[in-house]
Amino acid sequence: MQINIGCFYFIKDSFFDIIDDTELMQNKENGNKRPCYYCFKSKKYDDIIWFIPVSTKIEKYQKIYNNKIQKQIKLGKKPSIDTIVFGNIANTYSAFLIQNMFPVTKEYVESQYIKNKVAIRLSNKLQTEIIYKANKVLSLYNHGMKNIIFPNIDRILAQLLYRR
Repeated sequence: MQINIGCFYFIKDSFFDIIDDTELMQNKENGNKRPCYYCFKSKKYDDIIWFIPVSTKIEKYQKIYNNKIQKQIKLGKKPSIDTIVFGNIANTYSAFLIQNMFPVTKEYVESQYIKNKVAIRLSNKLQTEIIYKANKVLSLYNHGMKNIIFPNIDRILAQLLYRR
């Protein structure tokens, strides 16, 4: 399967069976394919694609986002949140959960998210913001801020790279 960077995909159940990480979002909900994931290419590994879960539970993630802003203000910082981004996907306001992103290889990609026979894509502006913030979060993670991403991406990467 060709993976088009900047599009949305669903992940195979077998990935979640092999990568047993309790911090990964559940793959299915009530028999529907959920969540869908926004993807972008790894800068470091040719075979790795980063997947960011997308949620329509705006109220839940807006509250988390607002709490993060309030914490930063209390610490005297200028608020800047890189772990959650909000934007429209096919006319649905959604939360991009960078804090829950994880690596995948293409053999675990089940299918592309298609609506009305058209691949769902983001505006260039939103795509640029998400990729910029995701790479910033990955950089912080790689420089020791391990709690910025919930799944254990070091372990997941090791498992994926070992399987090659």
